[in-house]
Amino acid sequence: MSPRSAVVVTGSELTRGGRQDANGPFLARELAARGLEPARILVIGDRPDELEAALREGLGADLLVTSGGLGPTHDDRTVEVLARVAGRDVVVDEGLEARIGEFSRSLAERYGRPYSEFEMGVRKQASLPEGALVLGLAGTAPGLVLEVDGTVTIVLPGPPGELRRLWKKAVEAAPVRAVFERAEAPERRVLRFYGVSESAVARALAEAGGEGDGVEATICAHDGEIEMLLLGGSEHVAQPVREALAPYLFAEDERSAAEIVLEACRERGVSLAAAESCTGGLVAARLTSVPGSSDVFRGAIVAYDDVVKANQLGVPEGILAAHGAVSAETAEAMAAGARGAFEADVAVSVTGIAGPAGATPQKPVGLVFLHAQGPAGNDRLEIRFNGDRDAVRSRATAAALHLVRRLLTQSSHEQA
Repeated sequence: MSPRSAVVVTGSELTRGGRQDANGPFLARELAARGLEPARILVIGDRPDELEAALREGLGADLLVTSGGLGPTHDDRTVEVLARVAGRDVVVDEGLEARIGEFSRSLAERYGRPYSEFEMGVRKQASLPEGALVLGLAGTAPGLVLEVDGTVTIVLPGPPGELRRLWKKAVEAAPVRAVFERAEAPERRVLRFYGVSESAVARALAEAGGEGDGVEATICAHDGEIEMLLLGGSEHVAQPVREALAPYLFAEDERSAAEIVLEACRERGVSLAAAESCTGGLVAARLTSVPGSSDVFRGAIVAYDDVVKANQLGVPEGILAAHGAVSAETAEAMAAGARGAFEADVAVSVTGIAGPAGATPQKPVGLVFLHAQGPAGNDRLEIRFNGDRDAVRSRATAAALHLVRRLLTQSSHEQA
C-alpha cells in the first residue's frame, strides 16, 4: 500500500484571517511530486486542545509535516503538544541551546537590545521531544524529525523562508527518505493557459477523454491563468488539449509569468521597464521577486497622479484632458514614457479603476487599459475585471505580464 501524508499548519493569525497560509500549498506540491499527495491539510489556531487533536489525526498518516509553533513565545506550543501526544519527555539540547544563544546574541547586538529580552526564548526553542533529530536552524527555530509509532513527523517553523530552507534538509534525513522510497511518484503533466475561460479548458479536457484509465485531472484558475494538472499516464489526454487550446498555452511547467517574461527578455537580449498606475508597483514587485531579475528589468515608475504621468512619463496634457488617465491613449503614452525614461527596449503600462471609488458610467470599476511596446511593435488590451480592489489589481498585474510575454513571443492569435 502506498504511504500517505498529512500536513498540519498552526497559527492563530491564519485562522483569524490576518495572514494567508503559504506553507500548506508549498508542502502539498513538494509531497505530491514525491508520490505523497496529502490526504488532508489542517490549518488550526494556537489553542493546545485544537493542536493536539490535529496532531493525533495527522499521526494516522505515514508522514506528517507540521508548520509553525516553534517560536519563543507562550503560544508557540508545537513541541510540547507533540511530545505529549507522542508520550515523550521534553528535554533541553545543550548544543542547540548554545547555537540559538549565539544567534540570539547577534540579533540583540544588531538591534541594540539587551540579551535578556531573548534569553528565556533560547531555552524554550532548544527544548525538544526526546529522541528528535535536529535538522538545523533557520533563524532561532530548529527543524526536527521525530518517529512516533510508525509515523515520521517533520516539524518545521512557520515563516515560509525558514520552512523552505529546512525542508531541503528534511528530505535528506534518513527516516524521511525511507518513506519517500516506499512511494511511487505519479507521471505528472502541467498545462497552463491564459486568455481562455476555465469552462473552455474543462470542455477541451472532456473532449480529450477526461479522467479515467488511471488519469486524474485537476483544473485551477487564478488571476486569469488556468492550470490543468494531469496525473498518471496522460499524454493521450494532454496532446488533444494542447492542440485544441494551442493559442492560449503558455507553459508546461510551474514557472511564474514573471519568470517566463524575464527569460524571454534574456533570450532576445532586451531590457524591460514598467509604468504603473492602478497596480501601484505590483508589476515591478512580481518581476523583482525573481532572483537575478536586475539583468533584465530596469525599473518602474508608479505614476498614480496625473501630474506624475505628465512630468515623469511625458504623457501629453492634451491626452489626459481629452481621454482621461484611464484610457488606451494614456496607456500607450505611459509605455512610451517608461521606455524612454529607462532607456529600455520593452515597456509595459497599466492604468485603470481598481475601485471602489473613481468610476463613471463610461468607465466602471474594474476597467483597465494596458499597453506593451518594444522593437517588435505594440500590443494593447482593454479589459474589465470583476472582483474587489485587490482582485482587480492582482489580475491587472497578471495581464500586464502576459501582455509583455505575448509581445515578446509574437503570439498574435492569443486574446488576453
